[in-house]
Amino acid sequence: MGPDTLFGALVETMTRHLFVRSPAALLTVLIMLSTVPAAAQVDLSGYWSREGDSDNGYSREPVDLLGIPVSGDGRAKALSYDIAALSATERQCQMYTPFYALTGPFGLKISSEQDPITQKLVAWKIDGWIDRDVTTIWMDGRPRPSAYAPHSHGGFTTGWWEGNTLTAVTTHFKMGDIKRHTSFSSDRATLTYRFTRYGDLLSVTGILEDPVYLAEPYVLTHVFKLDAGGTTFPLTACEPIEELPHLHENPGLVPHYLPGANPWINELTQNRGIPLDAVMGGPATMYPEYRKTLRDTYKMPAACKIDCGAPPPPTPARGRGAGPAPVGGRGAPPPR
Repeated sequence: MGPDTLFGALVETMTRHLFVRSPAALLTVLIMLSTVPAAAQVDLSGYWSREGDSDNGYSREPVDLLGIPVSGDGRAKALSYDIAALSATERQCQMYTPFYALTGPFGLKISSEQDPITQKLVAWKIDGWIDRDVTTIWMDGRPRPSAYAPHSHGGFTTGWWEGNTLTAVTTHFKMGDIKRHTSFSSDRATLTYRFTRYGDLLSVTGILEDPVYLAEPYVLTHVFKLDAGGTTFPLTACEPIEELPHLHENPGLVPHYLPGANPWINELTQNRGIPLDAVMGGPATMYPEYRKTLRDTYKMPAACKIDCGAPPPPTPARGRGAGPAPVGGRGAPPPR
Protein backbone atom coordinates (compact mmCIF):
# COMPACT_ATOMS: atom_id res chain seq x y z
CA MET A 1 0.00 0.00 0.00
CA GLY A 2 1.50 3.35 -1.05
CA PRO A 3 1.46 6.63 0.89
CA ASP A 4 -1.51 7.99 -1.08
CA THR A 5 -3.56 4.90 -0.30
CA LEU A 6 -2.67 5.09 3.38
CA PHE A 7 -3.63 8.76 3.49
CA GLY A 8 -6.98 8.05 1.87
CA ALA A 9 -7.71 5.21 4.27
CA LEU A 10 -6.86 7.45 7.22
CA VAL A 11 -9.22 10.18 6.03
CA GLU A 12 -12.04 7.68 5.45
CA THR A 13 -11.64 6.11 8.91
CA MET A 14 -11.54 9.45 10.72
CA THR A 15 -14.52 10.72 8.73
CA ARG A 16 -16.72 7.77 9.69
CA HIS A 17 -15.66 7.95 13.35
CA LEU A 18 -16.01 11.70 13.85
CA PHE A 19 -19.21 12.13 11.84
CA VAL A 20 -21.06 10.03 14.38
CA ARG A 21 -19.63 11.77 17.43
CA SER A 22 -19.15 15.39 16.43
CA PRO A 23 -19.75 17.13 13.10
CA ALA A 24 -17.79 20.14 14.40
CA ALA A 25 -14.77 17.98 15.19
CA LEU A 26 -15.02 16.41 11.74
CA LEU A 27 -14.97 19.85 10.10
CA THR A 28 -11.88 20.86 12.11
CA VAL A 29 -9.98 17.71 11.15
CA LEU A 30 -10.85 18.06 7.45
CA ILE A 31 -9.61 21.66 7.45
CA MET A 32 -6.34 20.55 9.05
CA LEU A 33 -5.90 17.67 6.59
CA SER A 34 -6.57 19.95 3.64
CA THR A 35 -3.43 21.93 4.50
CA VAL A 36 -1.24 18.80 4.47
CA PRO A 37 -0.96 17.36 0.94
CA ALA A 38 -0.79 13.60 0.65
CA ALA A 39 2.11 13.92 -1.78
CA ALA A 40 4.52 16.77 -2.32
CA GLN A 41 4.19 18.41 -5.71
CA VAL A 42 7.82 18.92 -6.70
CA ASP A 43 8.56 19.58 -10.35
CA LEU A 44 11.42 17.37 -11.55
CA SER A 45 11.04 18.15 -15.24
CA GLY A 46 13.86 19.65 -17.26
CA TYR A 47 17.38 18.82 -18.35
CA TRP A 48 19.75 18.11 -15.47
CA SER A 49 23.41 18.31 -16.41
CA ARG A 50 26.11 16.24 -14.77
CA GLU A 51 28.54 18.35 -12.77
CA GLY A 52 31.29 15.70 -12.83
CA ASP A 53 32.16 12.52 -14.69
CA SER A 54 32.21 9.43 -12.49
CA ASP A 55 32.48 6.92 -15.32
CA ASN A 56 35.28 7.44 -17.83
CA GLY A 57 37.47 9.15 -15.26
CA TYR A 58 37.80 6.06 -13.09
CA SER A 59 37.25 3.17 -15.47
CA ARG A 60 40.47 3.03 -17.42
CA GLU A 61 41.66 -0.35 -16.20
CA PRO A 62 39.74 -3.47 -17.30
CA VAL A 63 39.86 -4.89 -13.77
CA ASP A 64 38.80 -2.39 -11.11
CA LEU A 65 36.29 -3.54 -8.47
CA LEU A 66 37.47 -1.19 -5.73
CA GLY A 67 34.51 0.18 -3.77
CA ILE A 68 31.99 -2.26 -5.24
CA PRO A 69 30.49 -4.84 -2.79
CA VAL A 70 30.82 -7.75 -5.20
CA SER A 71 30.13 -11.29 -4.02
CA GLY A 72 32.30 -14.24 -4.98
CA ASP A 73 30.09 -14.86 -8.01
CA GLY A 74 30.19 -11.19 -8.94
CA ARG A 75 33.99 -11.18 -8.82
CA ALA A 76 34.19 -14.34 -10.93
CA LYS A 77 31.80 -12.81 -13.49
CA ALA A 78 33.87 -9.62 -13.72
CA LEU A 79 37.18 -11.47 -14.13
CA SER A 80 35.77 -13.69 -16.87
CA TYR A 81 34.62 -10.74 -18.95
CA ASP A 82 36.46 -9.83 -22.15
CA ILE A 83 35.39 -6.49 -23.64
CA ALA A 84 35.81 -8.00 -27.12
CA ALA A 85 32.44 -9.67 -26.44
CA LEU A 86 30.78 -6.34 -27.29
CA SER A 87 31.88 -6.84 -30.89
CA ALA A 88 29.90 -10.07 -31.22
CA THR A 89 26.93 -9.50 -33.52
CA GLU A 90 24.30 -10.35 -30.91
CA ARG A 91 25.89 -8.08 -28.28
CA GLN A 92 26.64 -4.90 -30.19
CA CYS A 93 23.23 -3.36 -29.47
CA GLN A 94 22.93 -4.30 -25.80
CA MET A 95 22.36 -1.41 -23.40
CA TYR A 96 23.48 -0.54 -19.91
CA THR A 97 21.30 -1.08 -16.85
CA PRO A 98 19.25 1.74 -15.24
CA PHE A 99 22.05 2.10 -12.63
CA TYR A 100 24.21 3.60 -15.39
CA ALA A 101 22.26 6.85 -14.92
CA LEU A 102 24.52 7.35 -11.87
CA THR A 103 27.81 6.06 -13.24
CA GLY A 104 27.46 7.15 -16.88
CA PRO A 105 28.76 10.40 -18.39
CA PHE A 106 25.46 12.00 -19.48
CA GLY A 107 22.85 14.17 -17.79
CA LEU A 108 19.17 13.42 -17.19
CA LYS A 109 16.24 14.70 -19.24
CA ILE A 110 13.08 14.31 -17.12
CA SER A 111 9.52 14.98 -18.24
CA SER A 112 6.06 14.38 -16.79
CA GLU A 113 3.17 12.49 -18.35
CA GLN A 114 -0.40 13.47 -17.40
CA ASP A 115 -3.72 11.79 -18.01
CA PRO A 116 -5.23 13.63 -21.01
CA ILE A 117 -8.62 14.01 -19.32
CA THR A 118 -7.98 14.43 -15.59
CA GLN A 119 -4.47 15.92 -15.95
CA LYS A 120 -3.42 13.74 -13.03
CA LEU A 121 0.24 12.75 -13.03
CA VAL A 122 0.64 9.29 -14.54
CA ALA A 123 4.41 8.95 -14.81
CA TRP A 124 7.79 10.62 -14.77
CA LYS A 125 9.98 9.74 -17.73
CA ILE A 126 13.79 9.83 -17.90
CA ASP A 127 14.90 9.86 -21.51
CA GLY A 128 17.34 7.24 -22.72
CA TRP A 129 20.77 7.76 -24.19
CA ILE A 130 22.45 6.04 -27.08
CA ASP A 131 23.26 3.08 -24.83
CA ARG A 132 20.73 3.36 -21.95
CA ASP A 133 17.00 2.71 -22.23
CA VAL A 134 14.16 5.02 -21.20
CA THR A 135 13.10 4.84 -17.53
CA THR A 136 9.37 5.35 -16.97
CA ILE A 137 8.42 5.86 -13.32
CA TRP A 138 4.73 4.94 -13.06
CA MET A 139 2.91 7.01 -10.44
CA ASP A 140 -0.63 5.63 -10.95
CA GLY A 141 -0.31 2.63 -8.64
CA ARG A 142 -0.29 -0.03 -11.35
CA PRO A 143 0.84 -3.47 -10.11
CA ARG A 144 4.30 -4.83 -10.69
CA PRO A 145 4.57 -7.64 -13.27
CA SER A 146 5.13 -11.26 -12.32
CA ALA A 147 8.70 -12.27 -11.51
CA TYR A 148 8.54 -14.43 -14.64
CA ALA A 149 7.51 -11.57 -16.93
CA PRO A 150 9.91 -10.61 -19.74
CA HIS A 151 12.77 -8.31 -18.72
CA SER A 152 13.85 -5.24 -20.69
CA HIS A 153 16.88 -2.97 -20.60
CA GLY A 154 14.88 -0.24 -18.87
CA GLY A 155 12.98 -2.46 -16.46
CA PHE A 156 9.68 -1.69 -14.73
CA THR A 157 9.57 1.22 -12.26
CA THR A 158 6.92 2.46 -9.83
CA GLY A 159 7.25 5.58 -7.69
CA TRP A 160 5.69 7.52 -4.83
CA TRP A 161 6.40 10.68 -2.88
CA GLU A 162 7.93 10.68 0.60
CA GLY A 163 7.74 14.33 1.59
CA ASN A 164 9.58 16.21 -1.16
CA THR A 165 11.55 13.11 -2.23
CA LEU A 166 10.45 10.89 -5.08
CA THR A 167 11.22 7.25 -4.30
CA ALA A 168 11.16 4.82 -7.21
CA VAL A 169 11.87 1.08 -7.40
CA THR A 170 13.01 -0.61 -10.61
CA THR A 171 12.86 -4.35 -11.28
CA HIS A 172 12.68 -6.57 -14.38
CA PHE A 173 15.83 -5.19 -16.05
CA LYS A 174 18.33 -7.36 -17.83
CA MET A 175 21.79 -8.32 -16.65
CA GLY A 176 24.30 -5.61 -17.49
CA ASP A 177 27.09 -3.30 -16.41
CA ILE A 178 27.27 -1.68 -12.98
CA LYS A 179 30.40 0.23 -13.90
CA ARG A 180 31.64 0.54 -17.45
CA HIS A 181 32.60 -2.99 -18.52
CA THR A 182 34.13 -3.96 -15.17
CA SER A 183 31.32 -5.32 -12.98
CA PHE A 184 27.73 -6.48 -13.44
CA SER A 185 24.29 -6.90 -11.92
CA SER A 186 22.02 -9.85 -12.66
CA ASP A 187 18.44 -9.92 -13.92
CA ARG A 188 17.29 -10.48 -10.33
CA ALA A 189 18.59 -7.11 -9.15
CA THR A 190 16.46 -4.30 -7.69
CA LEU A 191 17.30 -0.60 -7.95
CA THR A 192 15.80 2.00 -5.60
CA TYR A 193 16.06 5.64 -6.64
CA ARG A 194 15.61 8.69 -4.42
CA PHE A 195 15.20 12.04 -6.22
CA THR A 196 15.34 15.21 -4.10
CA ARG A 197 15.33 18.69 -5.58
CA TYR A 198 17.07 21.64 -3.89
CA GLY A 199 16.40 24.67 -6.09
CA ASP A 200 18.38 24.13 -9.29
CA LEU A 201 20.15 21.06 -7.89
CA LEU A 202 18.84 17.51 -8.07
CA SER A 203 20.28 14.88 -5.73
CA VAL A 204 19.85 11.34 -7.05
CA THR A 205 20.70 8.34 -4.89
CA GLY A 206 20.69 4.81 -6.27
CA ILE A 207 20.58 1.72 -4.06
CA LEU A 208 21.35 -1.42 -6.06
CA GLU A 209 20.59 -4.80 -4.47
CA ASP A 210 21.43 -8.07 -6.20
CA PRO A 211 21.29 -11.54 -4.59
CA VAL A 212 23.56 -12.96 -7.30
CA TYR A 213 26.50 -10.60 -7.90
CA LEU A 214 26.48 -8.33 -4.82
CA ALA A 215 27.16 -9.24 -1.19
CA GLU A 216 25.68 -5.95 0.09
CA PRO A 217 23.66 -3.06 -1.39
CA TYR A 218 25.72 -0.76 -3.61
CA VAL A 219 24.86 2.90 -2.98
CA LEU A 220 25.88 5.86 -5.12
CA THR A 221 24.73 9.48 -5.04
CA HIS A 222 25.19 12.07 -7.74
CA VAL A 223 24.14 15.73 -7.90
CA PHE A 224 22.82 17.19 -11.16
CA LYS A 225 22.27 20.85 -12.01
CA LEU A 226 19.32 22.30 -13.90
CA ASP A 227 20.37 23.44 -17.37
CA ALA A 228 17.73 25.22 -19.46
CA GLY A 229 19.73 24.82 -22.67
CA GLY A 230 20.82 21.22 -22.21
CA THR A 231 20.23 18.36 -24.60
CA THR A 232 20.63 14.61 -24.34
CA PHE A 233 21.64 11.97 -26.82
CA PRO A 234 18.47 10.53 -28.39
CA LEU A 235 17.72 6.87 -28.68
CA THR A 236 18.78 5.70 -32.12
CA ALA A 237 18.34 2.48 -34.02
CA CYS A 238 21.33 0.16 -33.64
CA GLU A 239 22.58 -1.83 -36.61
CA PRO A 240 25.28 -4.48 -36.02
CA ILE A 241 28.33 -4.27 -38.26
CA GLU A 242 31.52 -6.28 -38.67
CA GLU A 243 33.88 -4.99 -35.97
CA LEU A 244 36.23 -7.93 -35.37
CA PRO A 245 36.48 -10.16 -38.45
CA HIS A 246 37.40 -13.29 -36.51
CA LEU A 247 34.13 -13.08 -34.54
CA HIS A 248 32.03 -12.90 -37.70
CA GLU A 249 33.98 -15.68 -39.33
CA ASN A 250 33.29 -17.88 -36.30
CA PRO A 251 29.87 -16.93 -34.86
CA GLY A 252 30.19 -19.57 -32.15
CA LEU A 253 33.22 -17.86 -30.58
CA VAL A 254 32.47 -16.17 -27.24
CA PRO A 255 35.29 -13.89 -26.02
CA HIS A 256 36.01 -14.56 -22.34
CA TYR A 257 38.76 -15.35 -19.83
CA LEU A 258 39.02 -18.65 -18.02
CA PRO A 259 39.45 -18.64 -14.21
CA GLY A 260 42.87 -17.27 -13.30
CA ALA A 261 43.65 -16.27 -16.89
CA ASN A 262 42.62 -12.59 -16.96
CA PRO A 263 45.76 -10.76 -18.19
CA TRP A 264 44.72 -7.37 -16.74
CA ILE A 265 44.34 -8.38 -13.11
CA ASN A 266 47.56 -6.66 -11.98
CA GLU A 267 47.35 -3.55 -14.15
CA LEU A 268 45.84 -1.27 -11.49
CA THR A 269 48.45 -2.41 -8.98
CA GLN A 270 51.31 -1.78 -11.39
CA ASN A 271 50.01 1.60 -12.59
CA ARG A 272 48.58 3.04 -9.37
CA GLY A 273 50.17 1.02 -6.59
CA ILE A 274 46.82 -0.17 -5.23
CA PRO A 275 47.09 -3.60 -3.56
CA LEU A 276 45.42 -6.47 -5.36
CA ASP A 277 43.11 -7.20 -2.41
CA ALA A 278 41.62 -3.72 -2.83
CA VAL A 279 41.36 -4.07 -6.61
CA MET A 280 39.26 -7.21 -6.14
CA GLY A 281 36.57 -5.19 -4.34
CA GLY A 282 34.08 -6.52 -1.81
CA PRO A 283 31.89 -4.93 0.91
CA ALA A 284 34.84 -3.83 3.04
CA THR A 285 36.26 -1.66 0.26
CA MET A 286 33.16 0.60 0.29
CA TYR A 287 33.96 2.21 3.63
CA PRO A 288 36.50 4.95 4.48
CA GLU A 289 37.96 2.82 7.28
CA TYR A 290 39.29 0.42 4.67
CA ARG A 291 42.03 2.92 3.81
CA LYS A 292 43.69 2.26 7.15
CA THR A 293 44.31 -1.36 6.15
CA LEU A 294 46.30 -0.21 3.11
CA ARG A 295 48.90 1.89 4.92
CA ASP A 296 51.49 -0.87 5.02
CA THR A 297 50.85 -2.24 1.53
CA TYR A 298 50.19 0.84 -0.59
CA LYS A 299 53.11 2.16 -2.61
CA MET A 300 52.93 5.56 -4.24
CA PRO A 301 53.33 5.16 -8.02
CA ALA A 302 56.09 6.99 -9.83
CA ALA A 303 55.34 10.46 -11.16
CA CYS A 304 53.50 10.43 -14.46
CA LYS A 305 55.60 11.63 -17.41
CA ILE A 306 53.69 10.62 -20.56
CA ASP A 307 50.00 11.11 -21.43
CA CYS A 308 49.16 12.36 -17.94
CA GLY A 309 46.27 14.57 -18.99
CA ALA A 310 47.65 17.75 -17.41
CA PRO A 311 47.59 21.05 -19.38
CA PRO A 312 50.90 22.36 -20.76
CA PRO A 313 52.92 24.67 -18.49
CA PRO A 314 52.40 28.42 -19.00
CA THR A 315 54.78 30.18 -21.38
CA PRO A 316 57.15 32.73 -19.72
CA ALA A 317 56.79 36.35 -20.80
CA ARG A 318 58.78 37.10 -23.96
CA GLY A 319 60.06 40.48 -22.76
CA ARG A 320 63.57 41.95 -22.46
CA GLY A 321 65.94 39.46 -20.96
CA ALA A 322 63.63 36.52 -21.52
CA GLY A 323 65.12 33.48 -23.17
CA PRO A 324 63.58 31.41 -25.93
CA ALA A 325 60.37 29.56 -25.35
CA PRO A 326 60.91 26.18 -23.67
CA VAL A 327 60.80 23.10 -25.84
CA GLY A 328 57.21 22.03 -26.22
CA GLY A 329 55.89 25.28 -24.76
CA ARG A 330 53.30 27.54 -26.38
CA GLY A 331 54.75 29.23 -29.45
CA ALA A 332 57.74 26.91 -29.65
CA PRO A 333 58.29 24.43 -32.45
CA PRO A 334 57.45 20.82 -31.62
CA PRO A 335 60.37 18.78 -30.25
CA ARG A 336 62.21 16.58 -32.72
